[in-house]
Amino acid sequence: MIDFRRNLNFLRRRGASETSAVGSLRPRRSEAPRNKARFIIATGLFCSIYGVIGARLLMWGAMADPNDAYRAMANAGPVTRPDIVDRNGEVLATDIKTASLFAEPRRILDADEATEALLTVLPDLNPKVLHDRLSSKAGFAWLKRELTPRQQQEILALGIPGIGFRTEKRRFYPGGPTAAHIVGFTNVDNQGIAGMEKYVDDSGFRALQSSGFASNDSLEPVKLSIDLRVQHIVRDELVLAMQKYRAVAIGALVLDVNTGEVIAMASMPDFDPNSPGDALKKENLNRFSAGTFEMGSTFKIFTTAMALDFGKVNINSMVDTRPFFVAGHTIKEFHNKGASLSVPDIFKYSSNVGSAREADMVGLENHQEFLTRLGVLSRLKTELPEVAMPTQPRTWKKINSMTIAFGHGVSTTPLNTAVAAAAVINGGFLIPPTFLPRTQAQADEVKHRVLQEKTSLDMRTIFRINGEEGSGRAANVPGYHVGGKTGTAEKVINGHYAKDRRFNAYVGAFPIEKPRYIVMSIVDDPQIEPGKPNAQAGWNAAPLVGNIIRRAATFLNVKPDFGDAGKQLLVSY
Repeated sequence: MIDFRRNLNFLRRRGASETSAVGSLRPRRSEAPRNKARFIIATGLFCSIYGVIGARLLMWGAMADPNDAYRAMANAGPVTRPDIVDRNGEVLATDIKTASLFAEPRRILDADEATEALLTVLPDLNPKVLHDRLSSKAGFAWLKRELTPRQQQEILALGIPGIGFRTEKRRFYPGGPTAAHIVGFTNVDNQGIAGMEKYVDDSGFRALQSSGFASNDSLEPVKLSIDLRVQHIVRDELVLAMQKYRAVAIGALVLDVNTGEVIAMASMPDFDPNSPGDALKKENLNRFSAGTFEMGSTFKIFTTAMALDFGKVNINSMVDTRPFFVAGHTIKEFHNKGASLSVPDIFKYSSNVGSAREADMVGLENHQEFLTRLGVLSRLKTELPEVAMPTQPRTWKKINSMTIAFGHGVSTTPLNTAVAAAAVINGGFLIPPTFLPRTQAQADEVKHRVLQEKTSLDMRTIFRINGEEGSGRAANVPGYHVGGKTGTAEKVINGHYAKDRRFNAYVGAFPIEKPRYIVMSIVDDPQIEPGKPNAQAGWNAAPLVGNIIRRAATFLNVKPDFGDAGKQLLVSY
């Protein structure tokens, strides 16, 4: 028993000792937080290091190499513009593919050798500029835009490292200068900068380009109101008339009086939009919409209509045409036709005194209001960007009203004049002009009445009288019943009216019984034609309108009417 107990106590002491030894191997409670902190620090350092590495990788990925940007530009697809077509679908402007030459100078092995080689194909390049570009440290440099296919092939055969081509698109105008002032042109980057080309860009195409949605060939053509056949006739007649009358400039317009559509408009001198370098020359200004002029006696259209519309006269009224004084000035006739004239005779004989008397009857404020109502004193709102603002006296006085009545003292555009004349003879509705197709229903939504219908009917009668008996006889093509009004204004030279320099115009309408078109011409500073007594509008501007109508009426779907005699002739034939 004693031994057993002794052994048991021994075993107990041994177990306790082992337990104590084992306990000494376990970590102390104070060391656990310290190890945990070390783990957190190590993890934080690891994450920080890799976070920095990741951030640098993202930054380097977001920052593109400038050379890559240039290469991307060089390889990008060409910008596509929509075709521009006339009202019948005939192409006025379209895109064609061309190649443009660029260099990556850092890849050029020998700038001298490369320069010499390229000049064998492109001798028009400036050698110094070319060498400077090839030897620069830039990543990209344009060398030549719009190469011919032959030039591209010859440069490829040179095998110069660091030289490349970008496929671009340039604008091509099949008609050349035929409709240059209307269609406009683009710059080297195929962006519209004039005419309807600029209108297309300003109407949303530029936004499509910048957003990348204009890089395909599925864009719908932009259709204009222009009839290319009539446009060709108008310009052809202008070429002939400019030579015949030795004029400084010349222009003409065909306008639909019921819809406001411009069917044709041309001004010369002009330019070829395929090579638009001459477009900005002063003499090549689009005089019909972007030039302002004193329109002379064509303003008597509005003076006569005003007197009728305000009820101051009727078509049978007689008006005193004796000279009279206003503010120290004498209002008198060039060719006196008597002490008084009827309203149609004032128009037919182009009486300055009679027109001034009509304006005096209406009054100064009403005169200004009436011309404003017709739009001749305001900038026209239309699609064509090149439209000038008319000018008028800052303060209207009685003498201003008198002279404006016969076309001196206010400068406006021929387009303003034609649009206002259309309102005078179309039933009394002012319709904003448009270079885009417009239906009659659409025209009815934008037109507004500016004259009484009776005034318009009376003016048609007066137009016809002048077309048959007055200064417009040369424009009255048989069968088409053309009526209208001539205008011969002395030009202002160095602040003074020059008696031997003139700006002529003729505003014609046909068929005058129920007008469908205004045809207007302007002739700037014509010379006297051999065999003619003078160079007034009746001898040049009026015949020009007649020639246009004679050739274009068929395309305008206006059939000639020769009356009963013509019908009998057709029956016998």
